[in-house]
Amino acid sequence: MSHASPQESTSRPQVAVIGLGAMGYGMACSMLRAGLIVRGYDIAEPARQRFAAAGGTVASTPHAAATGADIVLIMVLNSAQAEQALFGDDGAVGALSQPRGLNTAGSPPVVMICSTVAPAFIRQTATRLAALGILLLDAPVSGGVARAAEGSLSIMASGAPAAFERAAPVLDAVAAHVFHMGDEPGLGATMKLINQVLAGIHIAAAAEAIAFGARAGIDPRRAYEVVTASAGNSWMFANRVPHILDDDFTPYSAVEIWLKDLGIILETGKELQLPLPLVATAQQLYIMAAAAGHGRLDDAAVVKVYEQLARFRVLDAAKPTIPSQS
Repeated sequence: MSHASPQESTSRPQVAVIGLGAMGYGMACSMLRAGLIVRGYDIAEPARQRFAAAGGTVASTPHAAATGADIVLIMVLNSAQAEQALFGDDGAVGALSQPRGLNTAGSPPVVMICSTVAPAFIRQTATRLAALGILLLDAPVSGGVARAAEGSLSIMASGAPAAFERAAPVLDAVAAHVFHMGDEPGLGATMKLINQVLAGIHIAAAAEAIAFGARAGIDPRRAYEVVTASAGNSWMFANRVPHILDDDFTPYSAVEIWLKDLGIILETGKELQLPLPLVATAQQLYIMAAAAGHGRLDDAAVVKVYEQLARFRVLDAAKPTIPSQS
């Protein structure tokens, strides 16, 4: 049990970060730089070692990471992993529902779910946590690995005012923009899905556009220069096409992530009885990329679907390659 004074705890809350992948690691390091006390857990030993090398404290289980914590931040792949991290054997909830020490100053602990999951999962989890006296902050993020490392993410969050208040030191440490979506859990997750509708479609559109131009004989670097100065540009085009131009598909955000995210969007659309044909089309492109063996590559690798179908490479587009119609 911690013997820190309430005043010290207010200035230096204890945070457990469960999920030390590309995003979780950057967020945890941002919290360390901000002076927070951070314990991290990841199922992968190399991820734990990396965080330890960065100056963090690592735990052997989610339960151990959450013991004595004021805030537990979940940054895992999907709802199944979040469920396991919270409620599974050696889950964090078992530690949070224990009698609390002086470090909490009598306030309830907060679980921040930062993963992209379905709004229905957030609402169900909030109900389960509330029955144990634990607050939930629905807090998905956007900005990618670089902004996670900088502590400059965008967070679209919803939850009780008390949850926002308790989590404020973490939000300050990891985000440049925090958008309050309301008091109801699930609103943050819904807003993240809106963002993912656009992001997923824009990556697919960027790959299609650059492949189209290259196939027609336009130098792809010249096409990138023109589009980024023109009305057809998007943040995803500007950010992802350089991966194609550099022939570097290091997975900052992998193709398979979009199988999950777009699947959640389509399932939510079905619940709402709202057709989402552009999302469905984009999802098929990511499925094709994964089926071709590119699932673990950067999501810009969807361009390889076009290259394989048309038997050409974008970077080899030095002259028109459209087959003769004569």
